[in-house]
Amino acid sequence: MPRRPAAARNFKAIVKKDGRWWIGWVEEMPGINSQGRTRRELVSNLRSALAEALEINRANAVAAAEGSYEEQALIV
Repeated sequence: MPRRPAAARNFKAIVKKDGRWWIGWVEEMPGINSQGRTRRELVSNLRSALAEALEINRANAVAAAEGSYEEQALIV
């Protein structure tokens, strides 16, 4: 089944200055955290890490379905 682009979604990050670094965590996705020398770099790093994790999760879900499947949109 061909992949459609995912709809844009909103996530929240906890960000803080820690010494000379900015550090942050994505609230909705355990394990997605990063750092940056600036707040802007941190946010960019968090976006990249989140996008990669979502794509890996999608690929793992499709692989687990093994064969014919359908996608169902979920709104929370």
